[in-house]
Amino acid sequence: MPERPPEPQPSTSRNIYAFGITSFLNDTATEMAYWVLPAFLASLGAGPAQLGLIEGIAESVASFAKLFSGYLTDRIDRRKPVVVAGYAVANAVKPLLAMVTAWPQILLIRFADRLAKGVRGAPRDVMVADSVPKNRLGSAYGLIQSMDSAGAIAGPLVALVLLARFGIRSVFWAAAIPGALCVLVAMIGIRETKRSSAKPDSESKETSAASSAGKNGKSSKLPASFYFVIVAVSLFSLGNSSDMFLVLRAQNVGIRVALAPLLGLVFNITYTLASWPAGWFSDRISRRLLASAGYVIFAAVYFIFGRAPSTLAVWIAMAVYGFYYALTQPVLKALVVESVGDAVRGRALGIYFFVTSVATLAASLITGELWKHYGAAIPFYFSAGMALLAAGLLQGARRGSEV
Repeated sequence: MPERPPEPQPSTSRNIYAFGITSFLNDTATEMAYWVLPAFLASLGAGPAQLGLIEGIAESVASFAKLFSGYLTDRIDRRKPVVVAGYAVANAVKPLLAMVTAWPQILLIRFADRLAKGVRGAPRDVMVADSVPKNRLGSAYGLIQSMDSAGAIAGPLVALVLLARFGIRSVFWAAAIPGALCVLVAMIGIRETKRSSAKPDSESKETSAASSAGKNGKSSKLPASFYFVIVAVSLFSLGNSSDMFLVLRAQNVGIRVALAPLLGLVFNITYTLASWPAGWFSDRISRRLLASAGYVIFAAVYFIFGRAPSTLAVWIAMAVYGFYYALTQPVLKALVVESVGDAVRGRALGIYFFVTSVATLAASLITGELWKHYGAAIPFYFSAGMALLAAGLLQGARRGSEV
């Protein structure tokens, strides 16, 4: 009797490219609105304190959604519906910004947007991990991140054109177009993955301890190396406030409001170009080393924003800022995923997203208050110091995990 053919698995390239295109379209819509939001808030009579409150509350909501989503991801068989719903809600509320008349309404919209993002994050990243071998995690996350940040280039460019001809509110209306396409691609292009569909491969030193803790990588425990990383990342996040404060600082030193979308464009160019190579390198050298280098770059950028010697220095620092994102965002996700067993990937990502979001909430509130009481420079120096401390701890985490 002939052997039964194996059950077909979703195409690795199809899923990764589908996630990449979805990220591109979603970020195009998001960044169209994001970089003009400080100026829009100012037109409604709000300032840095209100911005800090809005971003802080939005991130706190996202943090709890990410934690819940992470635990849910490990317990459900179908993750695609959660991912698609997250994209749908986020892109349905963005055009509503065009109709607001007071800053508390923006708070409600950002609340819904961040909630939806929090819910979809862990299942999406686990589906990515289930679609590639472990020695290609960094490359997969890096490629998707490159597409994501490419959308962050397209978004500010479109916003810049619309601002010049039609005004701020037209930007929010136009964001509905890439948002709708994003949801359509997610529905049609993404294929469900099974927990067993991750392709076997040789494991790195950093995963050996985790995999040996449970048979076939199914341990329900999170290893010490994972918690070392969480402590370092949480400390860094306490100084990593919303990027909107960079926009406010740039305007404070003389960069016109109409050029705000170009600030996003400048750093997203380097972010886009560097994300996939950073992910690729992280599959071959220490992920902790690359992430620590990203933290050092962050510290340098924030120090320059604190001093703000010239508008040219701010533009250059904003371009360099993209390297921080490229060296941390895809790399740290790959580090978290490979540090734990397959059965608890969602839980690990949920905890990682949760603690960083909670710390970012505190960072936005701290930055707003420091700016209000001590001036613009102090919060940027504070952030730079926290980043350097976290870089040192992340390297300590590497040594601790090897003991």
